[in-house]
Amino acid sequence: MKNQAENKGYLQEYLGEFVYGGIDGAITTFAVVAGAVGAGLDAGIILILGFANLLADGFSMSVGAYLSAKSDKDNFHKHEQNEYWEVEHLPESEREEIRQIYKAKGFEGKLLDDVVRVITSNKEVWVSEMMKDELGMMKDNRSPFKIGAVTYFSFIFIGLIPLSVYLYDFFFSLSLNRFALTFVFTGIAFIFIGWLKSYVNHRPVWKGILETLSLGLLAAVVAYLVGDWLEQIIY
Repeated sequence: MKNQAENKGYLQEYLGEFVYGGIDGAITTFAVVAGAVGAGLDAGIILILGFANLLADGFSMSVGAYLSAKSDKDNFHKHEQNEYWEVEHLPESEREEIRQIYKAKGFEGKLLDDVVRVITSNKEVWVSEMMKDELGMMKDNRSPFKIGAVTYFSFIFIGLIPLSVYLYDFFFSLSLNRFALTFVFTGIAFIFIGWLKSYVNHRPVWKGILETLSLGLLAAVVAYLVGDWLEQIIY
């Protein structure tokens, strides 16, 4: 039971990265497929372009997520150290700031004095309050490496769906319309990711699904039309 709870907490902790990595992977890869189909390229070229985009763009996005998370963590640590220094060397000034913060929240009289006394009696709590209420910064204990890794995994895992039909056709051959099947499978992926997105953002499920489907469809339509237009110009 304990391991199940820990796994559930871990999944929830990084669910946002999984959702946005998956959205980007599905949209960009589907757009590549749609653009290639619009340009009349054969299945081999579609797979080459699709996998090149999947691996390179996924890596780029995961590195960006890692660097962003690391930068936020470093920035938080820098300001936290500054607050510790101020609490250590300018205690009266920092104590007055706590008083003004809680006075603005409606505390007054003896209750205000007690709150200030309790908070400033513990440096960790004191600094935490200053970081949250003065600077508006909350500590993120998640690993930047795991954030980047989850983003990359999601990008690859979901982004592979628009290529799956062409990959299957490459090895086993399909008699059905490949792009139509790709459209259906990718639509299901968008529905799944949209559902997860509504859970992350605490929004109605239908809104999350509709928004994700709309973005994916728009990207595919634009890519297809551009591919078709370029094919007519070049050939």
